[in-house]
Amino acid sequence: MKSKTRSAPPRAMAMLESLRGLGYSTGAALADIIDNSVSAGASEVRLDFAWDGPNSRITVLDDGRGMDDAELESAMRLGDKNPLDARLAHDLGRFGMGLKTASFSQCRRLTVATVKNGSASCLRWDLDELAADLDGDWLLFEGTAQGSESFIESLKGKKTGTVVLWEEMDRVVTAGYTSDDFHDLIDTVESHLAMVFHRLLQGSFVKLKLLLNGRAIAPWDPFMMGHPAKPWTSPPTNHPTDYGTVTVQAHVLPHRDKLTAAEFEDNAGPAGWTAQQGFYVYRNARLLVAGGWLGLGNSRAWNREEAHRLARIRLDIPNTADADWKIDIRKSTARPPVSLRPWLTLLAENTRDRARRVFAYRGTPAPAKGNIPIEQAWRVERVKAGMRYRIEETHPSVAAVMESAGALAPLIKSMLRVIEETVPVQRIWLDTAENKETPRTGFEGEPNATVIEVARVLFDDLIERKGLSVEEARKSMLRTEPFQKYPALIEKLGSKK
Repeated sequence: MKSKTRSAPPRAMAMLESLRGLGYSTGAALADIIDNSVSAGASEVRLDFAWDGPNSRITVLDDGRGMDDAELESAMRLGDKNPLDARLAHDLGRFGMGLKTASFSQCRRLTVATVKNGSASCLRWDLDELAADLDGDWLLFEGTAQGSESFIESLKGKKTGTVVLWEEMDRVVTAGYTSDDFHDLIDTVESHLAMVFHRLLQGSFVKLKLLLNGRAIAPWDPFMMGHPAKPWTSPPTNHPTDYGTVTVQAHVLPHRDKLTAAEFEDNAGPAGWTAQQGFYVYRNARLLVAGGWLGLGNSRAWNREEAHRLARIRLDIPNTADADWKIDIRKSTARPPVSLRPWLTLLAENTRDRARRVFAYRGTPAPAKGNIPIEQAWRVERVKAGMRYRIEETHPSVAAVMESAGALAPLIKSMLRVIEETVPVQRIWLDTAENKETPRTGFEGEPNATVIEVARVLFDDLIERKGLSVEEARKSMLRTEPFQKYPALIEKLGSKK
């Protein structure tokens, strides 16, 4: 027997107000709008932020193929497309909701005007006018709101293109919001879009040009491709699946010491070095997830830690993978399917290990010329209770003191033991976490004169007490931490002025 049914359409205002709480940032919302432009074949998208207090607005103009009246009505309808339907390979959409949900998250009035083959159409959603409708109907209004006609004039004279207009931006311009806040928002949005669309904005064949208030948005490349100091990049690896090929490429970025101050700041990313580590998930070259470890890990999920901040992994999925990867409506989260997790975990573990070694390279000095080990000042002892850090008594400077100490040797040994037992490990760890950088060591930041002053004492001891020649003493110094970093200064030792 057929079940009885009832029609239960949602009330327009209740539904629309609920959709406003999906959690879009302004940058993420605008990225969703730009996705539609890219899917429409646009090569240029212009974003304009206009400050006018509560009447501030944002417009997005593209040179895509535009829409006829029926297509516009379909685009403005909520849930017009089934997310289970197949999409074209280049399509950046999925749910058929992005234009509306992204816009409603920021504004109460959404107007879309479009031109196709010289024929223009314009429709708008207006939440305030809908609120006044006692019947709760789903009413699309034709044309712009009164007084807003000039805001879509950029379409005049064009044969194709679309403009999206946000007005009544109550989720942006809140109580106490100032023009300074609005300009800060512009900077934040620029950083976000530079990251999300960087692969479309860069390369020998640029696919997209984004302009923000007339200024071109420069791409932000998370992987520092082509930088000479970059220590490691893996070859791309393809993994076939039922829904297409998944491609990954791992990257370890240069240590801070290998970058200029400007490079270090520029490559930190919108959220900073630590937050930007991890996987970067792309679909059709559009960034979905910027950093994080996708819930992967061994015994428990990995966190974003300072030691792994140089690890970034590019991961490309086809748009047929949305369901398997649990892509959300905001295109901001992804979860790898169970079948791929072991492979991705192993790859990420290798990348994290490489990144950790680069991050902590000061602790393991590179061998000198001829692969001769560096005489290190500290050694690590691994005991049942954990790790201990000990002063290496065979280090030339320590050995020189101990060999010349005579009756003071026990006192000096006691002093060394006190230093070992009072290394401020917790303070070093805390300062590193808070300052987002490792403490300065190895005379970093010190003038050359200071390095020479300390080095000369050890150099003279090698010559006077050990009887080494000047050349032998220099070679010995170049095998001794931290002087191996200063070959030019060491070369000057023993030279006649």
